[in-house]
Amino acid sequence: MLTFFILAVSTLVSLSVILFTSAPIWLGLLAFPATFLLIVAGFMAVVALAGAGVDNTKPIERVSPLCRRCCDGIAGFLCFFGLFRIELRGLEKLPKDQCILLVSNHRSAVDPMVMAKTLKDYNVAFVSKLSNMALPALGRMAYGAGFLGIDRENDRNALKTILTAAGYIKKGICSVCIYPEGTRSRDGKLLEFHAGSFKIAQKAGAPIAVVCSTGTEKVSGNLRRLRSTRVGMDILELIPAETVKAMGSAELAEYSRRLIADRIAELEG
Repeated sequence: MLTFFILAVSTLVSLSVILFTSAPIWLGLLAFPATFLLIVAGFMAVVALAGAGVDNTKPIERVSPLCRRCCDGIAGFLCFFGLFRIELRGLEKLPKDQCILLVSNHRSAVDPMVMAKTLKDYNVAFVSKLSNMALPALGRMAYGAGFLGIDRENDRNALKTILTAAGYIKKGICSVCIYPEGTRSRDGKLLEFHAGSFKIAQKAGAPIAVVCSTGTEKVSGNLRRLRSTRVGMDILELIPAETVKAMGSAELAEYSRRLIADRIAELEG
C-alpha cells in the first residue's frame, strides 16, 4: 500500500507539472524522483516519531499499531523495489486467531522482509540480532512492533529474550518468528538448528509453524543486474501445542530441520 501510494503521488505530480504548467518537460520528469524522495523522507520521519514513543528497556504490553504499520510499509517497499516475485504455499495451515512460534531457515538478510510482507495480516514479530535493534529510529520502531534482539554470545541474555518472546505469544501480544540457525547461511546450505529457539513455544504452550524459505540468497546478485528474483515461502507444517509439549527441544529442532531440508531438496534437487 505504501509503495503504490508513493508511486501514484509521484506520478501524479510529475504529470501535473508536464501537462498543466509551462515548465519544460525535463522539469516535470525531475518532479517524479523529487516527490518520491520527499514522501520517503516524510515516512522516515513518521518512523522516527513512532519509535520515539517506545520504551525499549522493558517488554511491551501490546503492539503499537503505528509501529506495525511502519514495519509493514517498509517490508512492502523493499520487496517491491527488490523485484521479488514471491510464491507462497501452505498459508491455510496458519491459525488467524492464535499466536504461535514460526521457525524458518535463514538464507538472506531479506528473509524477514519477505515473511513480514506475506504475513502482514498475522501480526508476526521477529527475533533479530542486537545490531539490528540498535539502529537509530528503526530499532525502537521495530521494538514497538514486537521485535526482540537476542545476544547469541551471552546465554543468560539470550534466555531473557526467549522468555520475553514466550510471554508475547502466551499473552496474545503477537506471534514470533525466529531463525534457529542463529545466522544466515552464506551459501544457502542449511545449518544446524539451535534447540533453544524451540523453548519459546514450549514455555508459551503454543504451536510451531515450520517455514521453508528459498531463493532469497539470489536477490542481491539479481538486483545488481536489474533482474527479478523468484522467492519461495512454504508453510510446511503446524506442529500442535500438545506435540510441542511432548517433544524435547532438541527433537523439535531436528524434526523441523528435516522438514525444511526435505523441502529444499524437493525444490532445488
